[in-house]
Amino acid sequence: MSRVYICHTFYHAYIAVVKELNMGKDHFGEATLILSTMSNDFGNLKARVEKTGVFKDVYMFDEKADVTFPEVMKYHVDRGNQISNLIQRIKYTKLLGKMQEPYVPVDLKKYDEVNVFCDSDPIGFYLNYKKIRYHSIEDGLNTCALCDQALITNKGAFKLKKFMSKLGLIMIENGYARYCIDFEVNDISKNPHPPKNIVEKNRNEMFALLSEEDKKILVSMFIENSEELLEKLSSGNGKPCVMILTEPLCELDVRKKLFGDIIDEYKDTHTVIIKPHPRDVLDYEKEFENLIVIKGKFPMEVMNQISSLHVSKLISVITQVDAIQFADDIVYLGFDFLDKYEAPEIHRENESL
Repeated sequence: MSRVYICHTFYHAYIAVVKELNMGKDHFGEATLILSTMSNDFGNLKARVEKTGVFKDVYMFDEKADVTFPEVMKYHVDRGNQISNLIQRIKYTKLLGKMQEPYVPVDLKKYDEVNVFCDSDPIGFYLNYKKIRYHSIEDGLNTCALCDQALITNKGAFKLKKFMSKLGLIMIENGYARYCIDFEVNDISKNPHPPKNIVEKNRNEMFALLSEEDKKILVSMFIENSEELLEKLSSGNGKPCVMILTEPLCELDVRKKLFGDIIDEYKDTHTVIIKPHPRDVLDYEKEFENLIVIKGKFPMEVMNQISSLHVSKLISVITQVDAIQFADDIVYLGFDFLDKYEAPEIHRENESL
């Protein structure tokens, strides 16, 4: 059976690879991987994935945001009343999908199974426009627990909008679109308002099925310099290691203050390791001293597959860390900590529903 995965982040690609590895070697070369460049630079990941032979083909997808097209954006303004706005949204939905057609690198109708991470992106509108049935997969680990985007962006008259989405007139992500077969999540209990077609596929159970050979394949795909990484982590001068996961939170100056405070708390007693988020542009080596900064863009979960990797403590602000296995102690700071650095209404979106 032919399959295709459409990914927007390194984490998406990582989960797609794990899914294929779980199917076993007999199924290598059956699936296609598509990497959207709309919001992420994948570097040379395409070549590294191709080298392993897990996928038949790997394509880059020059997906276009709505702001690329003035003719689409003219339907993205507030007309002052709900009826006019819904009429506009119907036109916006169809046109945004249509405008993607020259950029989609393959004929998605030829695949038996289409899997999409983050169908709120233009590819979801394209699938709706082309009437292609697909499986939606949550954007990140337990993302709806942090930000239920389907509800947040459709708060007004949600029942009406949901009905219109089921007719294919407008597009609502995460299980509410007409051609979405199901919405796959890690943990259904983490979803405060689950759609009827939600399904659970536990990530830790998927990772537990990986063989040692599978783990080596994942590391070779996602971490170019794994030996250099281990060498850096072993240069801690005898101190216990604390790894801080950064995130593209807040404005840069606020982010610098936030992570600077965490670094200050541990710098005298621990070797401080910074694992920057792939979309975090703050230069930690420049801004702070005596740090080990893990370079290279890859999802933190892939570090679980390095058997010799170990840290005493791992610190996260709001990144979900349920899957982390290489730390003795995990500290999840959460929204209460983030409230100290920016207005709560900015990041507590779910609580406003």
